[in-house]
Amino acid sequence: MLKIIKVVVVLMLACFQTNVMAQNFQGIATYKSHRKVDLKVNDEKGNSEMQKQIQEQLRKQFQQEYTLTFNKNESIYKREEKLEAPNPVQSGIRIQVSQGSDVMYKNIKENRYTNKTEIFGKLFLIKDTLVNKQWQLVNETKNIGDYTCFKAVFSHEVTSQTLTEEGEIENVTKPRTVTVWYTPQIPINNGPAEFYGLPGLILEVNDGDLTLICTKIIINPTEEVSIDEPSKGKEVTQAEFDEINDKKSKEMMEQFQSRRGSGDGERVMIRIGG
Repeated sequence: MLKIIKVVVVLMLACFQTNVMAQNFQGIATYKSHRKVDLKVNDEKGNSEMQKQIQEQLRKQFQQEYTLTFNKNESIYKREEKLEAPNPVQSGIRIQVSQGSDVMYKNIKENRYTNKTEIFGKLFLIKDTLVNKQWQLVNETKNIGDYTCFKAVFSHEVTSQTLTEEGEIENVTKPRTVTVWYTPQIPINNGPAEFYGLPGLILEVNDGDLTLICTKIIINPTEEVSIDEPSKGKEVTQAEFDEINDKKSKEMMEQFQSRRGSGDGERVMIRIGG
């Protein structure tokens, strides 16, 4: 009888330790971004050197580093600030890509997210419900660092505004397949940016021209991680934010269109990704 009691006590202690570990499970994952640039420069002088300079500047600016700080139910995803290296202007060309100061908070348990983002000099706080993607699990594996990863994909349509060769604004809708790699060795339903919903942490994302790949993971760091939901900015839903963004983008394209039509100065049109 005494032995039976001891076995029960040991099992209860083991269950208690497992629950404590699950509750305290946390980590920090570092991701690096790369973007392919399908660059076309329509320059009246046919300056190929200009195209090379612009392409190189864009390539460097699209290389960014992000961190995903997570526990079992919550996460914060943000771009790491870095000092820009001196970038001397050559031939009067300097390209600056505005990438904002986005901070993405996800609460998987409560099925919601908060995204702090800045566009056109104004800070917004997007609050809405998480919408999981219709993932298709693929029977393929590969290693990313020390982790065995499994493949998942989903397809959707992307609509963007573009300026035609004739200077007209039009909406272009194209199909896109997103491919991700996740590892069940880190059993959380999360990933970088808006990606989540798989039985393991997402370590790599291939979304059109954009690639995000995890380069470093720290599980249960010695210092407890802090996950604070953003609170500053004009609160809007995702649909309201998309409407504001589309309107502002259209206004800027119309302004560019009117400047092109004025015939003043040297005209250069840059097209990235079509």
